[in-house]
Amino acid sequence: QEYGGLIYKENQKLQRQVENLLDLAAIEWDEFSYRKELVGLNELAGDAANSMYLLVEEKQGTLSIMLNAEADNVLADKIHMTNAIVNLLTNAVKYSNGSPVIILRTFNRDQNVVLEVQDHGCGIPPKYQKFIFDKYFRVPTGDVHNIKGFGIGLSYVKSVVEAHRGKIMVNSEPGKG
Repeated sequence: QEYGGLIYKENQKLQRQVENLLDLAAIEWDEFSYRKELVGLNELAGDAANSMYLLVEEKQGTLSIMLNAEADNVLADKIHMTNAIVNLLTNAVKYSNGSPVIILRTFNRDQNVVLEVQDHGCGIPPKYQKFIFDKYFRVPTGDVHNIKGFGIGLSYVKSVVEAHRGKIMVNSEPGKG
């Protein structure tokens, strides 16, 4: 049952990636509209985290969840916002050195709600940080690409966040996540 559940989850993740790619293309052509409703960001973050537990557990890692935002209501498309959070968490797992140690937190700052994903992965050199949200960009690693991907995930996340009048930022140091 555990492996069946994992196969099912991975199949759903692949389906979401295909849908995200199609949605990203539609967004670029201005042929897309989000189905926004008032939802709690804590709930969306919790749903995203729940979908990641098996993957984190498989890598013998930890995912700590600190949903401390008290004013967490946002006007959002539940599916796309959840997918964006899942994408951030997936990257935290993929780019971890060894067993992932990930913290997902929400909190309020200056009348805004903030969602933060922290990891202790390989980190991103400063000269590449401004490009990581560009479509198809992947941080160069020489001739070796141990991590699968097409460089569209963070571009999708940025599109979703900005369509919801939010901001996305990175704070990273090589070797520190």
